Amino acid sequence: SGSDDSLVKIWDAATGAEVRTLRGHSGWVHSVAISSDGTRIVSGSDDGLVMIWNAETGAEVHTLTGHTGPVYSVAISRDGERVVSGSADELVKIWDVTTGAEILSLGGHTGEGLC
Repeated sequence: SGSDDSLVKIWDAATGAEVRTLRGHSGWVHSVAISSDGTRIVSGSDDGLVMIWNAETGAEVHTLTGHTGPVYSVAISRDGERVVSGSADELVKIWDVTTGAEILSLGGHTGEGLC
């Protein structure tokens, strides 16, 4: 889960217990996604960053920069190879999970981009 406290929290779905807190954002965390295999967590925040985390250890894997506005939406492809982010900068970006590189930037919206 994400919140206006800039934190990402991982919870045990069976017990409701907090498992881990991920720190790295400096703004409201609007969107959190987990890969289908459960190994990666992705978060998007008001700070304009998309962060990829190791779900087991909580370690930061990549900080993805390139948006110039708050990131309101993140998703991970079914195969876990790509992250998609949507931002108030009117862009949707596609990123490589392994390298953290931006693959594609999709413009054309005249409002905030969501994925």
